[in-house]
Amino acid sequence: MFKILRTVLVIIVISPALLAASAKGKRPNILFIPIDDLKPVLGCYGNATVKTPNIDRLASSGTVFLNNSCQQAICGPSRVSLLTGLYPDTTRIYSMEKFKKMRSVNPNLLTLPEYFKNKGYITTGYGKTFDSRNTDKKQDAQSWTIPHTSHPANSHYYQSKGLKYKDPVTAALFTKYFHLPRDKKAAFKNEHNCYPATECTDFDLPDDAYIDGVQAKLACAKLEKLAQKEKPFFLSVGFAKPHLPFIAPKKYWDLYKRDDFELATFQKLPKDSPYWSRHGNGELNGGYTGVPKTGLLKPLPEDYQRQLIQGYYACTSYVDAQVGKLLDKVEELGIADNTIVVLWGDHGWHLGDHALWCKQSNYEQAVRSPLIISSPWQRKKGVKSDSLTEFVDIFPTLCELSNLPVPEVLEGKSLKNLLDNPKESVRNAAMSQYPRRLWQDPKKPDSMGYTLRNKRYRYVKWVLMDYESGARTGELIGTELYDYQNDPLETVNLAKDPSKADVVDHFEKIFKTRGVAQESNTLR
Repeated sequence: MFKILRTVLVIIVISPALLAASAKGKRPNILFIPIDDLKPVLGCYGNATVKTPNIDRLASSGTVFLNNSCQQAICGPSRVSLLTGLYPDTTRIYSMEKFKKMRSVNPNLLTLPEYFKNKGYITTGYGKTFDSRNTDKKQDAQSWTIPHTSHPANSHYYQSKGLKYKDPVTAALFTKYFHLPRDKKAAFKNEHNCYPATECTDFDLPDDAYIDGVQAKLACAKLEKLAQKEKPFFLSVGFAKPHLPFIAPKKYWDLYKRDDFELATFQKLPKDSPYWSRHGNGELNGGYTGVPKTGLLKPLPEDYQRQLIQGYYACTSYVDAQVGKLLDKVEELGIADNTIVVLWGDHGWHLGDHALWCKQSNYEQAVRSPLIISSPWQRKKGVKSDSLTEFVDIFPTLCELSNLPVPEVLEGKSLKNLLDNPKESVRNAAMSQYPRRLWQDPKKPDSMGYTLRNKRYRYVKWVLMDYESGARTGELIGTELYDYQNDPLETVNLAKDPSKADVVDHFEKIFKTRGVAQESNTLR
C-alpha cells in the first residue's frame, strides 16, 4: 500500500512595498516638491480655469487631500512645522521678521530629511525647502548628505547678480535699485517702477530665464546621478512661483484671457468679526511698486485685481510645467516604481476675498493648502480624500511608506491608510494658528489666533498671551465661527449665535484636549 503524500501549498503574502524595496535592495526614493504660495487652484482640486496638466497627472497616480491645513499661513513657520512634524507652539518659530533660526530656538529639532539621512538615505535639494530666514545659510546643513543648493551659481538666471525682471526698462531700474546705498533705496523705490508685482514681457522667454526653470533643469540632472546610486535618495525641489512677483514666460500668460477672470464675490470683512482677523496686505503694498493705493481693506481697482489673478495663474502654470519635467525624468530613468512623490504648497493665498491678498490669516483661503501624495504601491490611484489632514502628517506618513519607525516626538498622524482607503479619517478637526500684533505698547503681549476646521465649520479663538515666552493661556479677546455649508464665503461670524452654542462647545473640547487656546477669563 502506497503512502499518499499530500502536498501543502503555502502562499506567503508580501506587501507590494516590501517586495519592490527588497527587489532593488533598498528603500523607496522620495521626490519632495515644495511650491511657494501655491493654493489649491489646480485642476485636480476642481478648478476648471487653471492649466495644470502635470500636477493633475501626478494626482492621477496618487491621492489628493482636499481638506488639508497648513499649521501657520506664512512661509517660514509653515515649513519648519511641516519639516519637523511639530506644531509652531513646539518649534517656537512663528515668524521670519525677527530672523529667528530654528536651531537657535530649539537645538534638538529633528528634521524630515535629517531623519532619512540618519537612516541611510542620500538627502539633497534645490531651491526653497526651508525658508532661509529660519535656518543657517545652507538650508540647515545637518539635514543634507549633499549640500542643499538654494541659489545655483553660474546659471543663466544668475548672470545678472540675481536679476528677476527681464523687461529691459524694469531690469535696469531693478539693478540700479540694488546698487544704491541703503538710505537712498526707499525714495528711489517709491518713485520708480523697479519692483513691479507682475511682469509679462512682449517677447517670449525660455523657462530657464527665470529661477524655477533653472531649478528644474538642475534637479533633473541630479536625478540622473542619484538614480545610479545604491542608496535611496530624498530629493527636495522647491519652486519659487507662484510667490510674488508674478513673473513667468509670456506663453504662460497667454494661456489666459484677463477679462475672463471673475473677481472675488465678497470683498469685505465678515459681519461681526474682530478687526484683527485681517491684515493690511503689507506684503503686496510694502514689497512692490506700482500697487494702487486704496486704503485699508478697500478693494483694489478691478483691472489691477485681474492683472494679479492672471499673473498668479500664469505662474501656477509655469511651475506646473517644471513639475512635469521632474515627473518625466523619473519615468525616463525607470525609477517611478520605487519613488514616492509628495507635492505641497506651504499655505494658501488670498486672491481678493475679504479685500485681502497674500496669506497671513486664519481664513479658509490662507489655511487650506494643497497636498498630493503618490506612492507606487497604493491600492487606489487617482483618488481624493476629504479627510481632515495637516502638514505635520507628512513626516510620519513618509516614515511608514518607507518602512521606517516613526519618531515618538512627532505630533502628526500617518496618512498611509488613507492612500488605500481615502474615506477613512485620522482626526475630527485640523488645526492652524496665526499671531497678530494688536497694540504698539511693548508691555502688551501679542494675540495668537488658533483655528480648528472640521468638514463644515471653522472656529477661531484669539487669546492675548506672551506665546513666544511659552505662555499657552491668556485673555480671550475674540472668537469666530463660519459655516461653510451655508456661508462658504465667510460673510458672517456666528460665534455668538445661540443656535451654534453646541458647535462652539464641540470645538472647545477639542482645543482643551490639544492643550492650546485656553483662556484665563470667561469671555465667549
